[in-house]
Amino acid sequence: MARIDELRLMAKVARLYHTQGLRQTDICQRLNIHQSTVSRMLTRAEREGIVRIAVSLPPGTHTEIEDSLQAGFGLDEAVVVDCLDDDEQIARDLGAAAAFYLENTLKTSDVIGISSWSAALLAMVNALHPSQRWKNTRVIQILGGVGNPNAEVHATQVTRRLADLIGGEATLLPAPGIVGSKSARDVLLKDRFVRAALALFPDITLALVGIGATEPSRGLASSGNVFSSQERKILAGQGAVGDICLRFFDASGREVKTELHDRVISIELPQLHTVKRVVGVAGGRRKAQAILGALRGKFVNVLITDLASAQRLLAQAPVAAGRATKKQVKR
Repeated sequence: MARIDELRLMAKVARLYHTQGLRQTDICQRLNIHQSTVSRMLTRAEREGIVRIAVSLPPGTHTEIEDSLQAGFGLDEAVVVDCLDDDEQIARDLGAAAAFYLENTLKTSDVIGISSWSAALLAMVNALHPSQRWKNTRVIQILGGVGNPNAEVHATQVTRRLADLIGGEATLLPAPGIVGSKSARDVLLKDRFVRAALALFPDITLALVGIGATEPSRGLASSGNVFSSQERKILAGQGAVGDICLRFFDASGREVKTELHDRVISIELPQLHTVKRVVGVAGGRRKAQAILGALRGKFVNVLITDLASAQRLLAQAPVAAGRATKKQVKR
C-alpha cells in the first residue's frame, strides 16, 4: 500500500494530466519534479485505482470480435465491417475498409502483389485516395488477367490504377488466368513478359487477394477465367471449397491439386506462405467455407471481412490449445 504522501502526489499528477490536460513536461515545471517521476506516478495511479481508463467503442466497431478472430486463427490483424447481406454491397464496403487499411499500413519499402478479378479489390482501388507518399512502389499482378475483352479491363485496371494512385510502377502478368492445357501454359511461361512478372513474385512483401468460392462470382465468370461446371465437379470431388488466385484448397486448408492445377497462371499457395503480409478481402455467406479454409491453411494473415462472416468463423474457431499462428509458418 502506498504511503499517503505518495498517494497525494499520484492524485495531483493524475488530475493535472487527465483532467486539466497538461503535458508531462508542464507538470514537471509546475511541481518541480523529474519527468521520470511524472511518468511513474501516472503508471502507479492506474495501479492504485486513482485513474480508471474506460474505452467507449463507437457504434459499428467490433474490436472484441476482431481480437477473437486474431486469437482464434492466428491472424496478425482482423478488420470487421458492418455490411448489408448483399454480395455487391459487401464488396463495396470491404473494398472501402481495405483502402483505409492500405493507406494506413503501406510502407515505401513494400512490393505489392494484387490479384485480378476480385470485386472487393476493385472497390478498394476505387476508394483509394491518390498520394505520392509511396512513389516508386512496385505493384505486381499475381493472377493472369487476359480473357474476355469486355471484362479484361477489370484485371488491368486493378493493377494499373493502384500503381497510378500510389505513384508506383505496375508490372502486368500478360496471360490468361486459365489456359486450355498444360502445354499451352508451358508455351506462355516462355514469354519474356510473363517470365519477368513471375520472377518478381519472391520480392512481394504485401499480397492483396480475394478469396473465392468454387462457384465463381459473376465478375470472374464473365472474364472467361473459370473452369467448366464439369471441371468444378472434379474439384468438389477432391474436397475443394475455395481458392486464392485460382489455387484451390479444402475446408481444412490443405491444397487441392488436380490436373487443372497445371492450367493456371498465378502465384502458388506455397509462395503465399513466404510473403510477409497477405491480406484477404472477402465476405458473404457464399464464401463462408472458402474463408474458413483459407484461415485454416494460413494462406492469409490479415483478414478484412463482414460482421456476419466473422461471427460464422468464430463459431468454428479452433480451441485455444490448438491455435497456431501464421508466424509459425516460414515467411
